[in-house]
Amino acid sequence: MKTVIQRVTKASVTVENNIVGKIGKGLLVLLGVGPEDTKNTADFLVQKLVKLRIFEDEKGKMNLSIKDIAGELLIISQFTLYADCRGGNRPSFTNAGKPDKANELYEYFIQKCKEENIKVQQGIFGADMKVELLNDGPVTILLEKE
Repeated sequence: MKTVIQRVTKASVTVENNIVGKIGKGLLVLLGVGPEDTKNTADFLVQKLVKLRIFEDEKGKMNLSIKDIAGELLIISQFTLYADCRGGNRPSFTNAGKPDKANELYEYFIQKCKEENIKVQQGIFGADMKVELLNDGPVTILLEKE
């Protein structure tokens, strides 16, 4: 499982000209699922995500978590995180998890985040999505478990 986490002041996702998810201050999470990933992988990453101290405290230091600031999450499925560009100019996505399993783990990941009492919005798995964000910092972090 691979994630790209962006600290945002706001973010939204649109499908077919309809906003399906929108947050204020929080984290935009692009989530890719690999073929070897399990619920245990998701559990590990959810715990890292909700405890990751990347929001500034009163002294301007990155010392607060999403829970500390009562922030929000926007979680987007992103199989292209598994792109392999070594063999030419057209990426291969054979390293990504199969859609059925990937969707199951994507939904599981979202549910586990909700169980942490965080407001969670999401995209639509497999849809053509337009994502808008205002990156705060900018702060962008790669988080994965191999």
